[in-house]
Amino acid sequence: MVHRVIAAEAPGVPVVDVTHLVPAHDVRAGALTLWRAAPWLVPGVILGVVDPGVGTARRAVAVEVAEAGAVLVGPDNGLLLPAAHALGRITAAVELDAARSRRAGRGVTFAGRDLFAPVSARIALGADLAGFGRPLDPAGLAGDPVPAPQREPTGRVCCEVLWIDRFGNVQLNAGPADVEHLGAVVALGAGATTCQARLAGAFAELDPQQVGLVTDSYGLLAVSLNGASAAALLGIRPGDRIFLDPP
Repeated sequence: MVHRVIAAEAPGVPVVDVTHLVPAHDVRAGALTLWRAAPWLVPGVILGVVDPGVGTARRAVAVEVAEAGAVLVGPDNGLLLPAAHALGRITAAVELDAARSRRAGRGVTFAGRDLFAPVSARIALGADLAGFGRPLDPAGLAGDPVPAPQREPTGRVCCEVLWIDRFGNVQLNAGPADVEHLGAVVALGAGATTCQARLAGAFAELDPQQVGLVTDSYGLLAVSLNGASAAALLGIRPGDRIFLDPP
């Protein structure tokens, strides 16, 4: 139905679905999904909906990042902010006036169809953000940028687990440059588990049951096994802390 509303408001404007598989109510997972995908979605309007607070006093917003030619539309619950920061400096933000922008619906719990979709379509056609609501200070938007890894004086790199894909690869908030001082083999700590991990260019370079750090398709390091789940082997979950040390 969201597609149908966009087609009615902006005929001929192409729509790209990123995913419909974000776990229900998981704003963090949705925010990271947008953060990873955003560089491939601009210039354009990015509509995101993971909205357990729909129908409440949570704000509906549109956020502009002019240098990327992007406007992000959705709930102000932390879903949009990581992607916006990844694209550049936020240049404008508005709180959507539902009375002014909303399409008639049968209730107030489908903002994706009744509010975010029509606003996104009109912005795609060139409508000015100022016409959709009152300006907001971007500093007051909910959420935080994706954290950067921290390097300690000992050389240790403290990372956060961002995501675990369906193969069990564990994406970290660190790239190859963050660990190049550690060498080709590092000591990896995950909770009470420690092991050695080898930096590898591809999964197939790893021996069976050998833990590796592979640069994934987003340019981030992923704790990986060749043909098996590193997350299951090491007992890792999203949000866990991972420590990478000199061997």
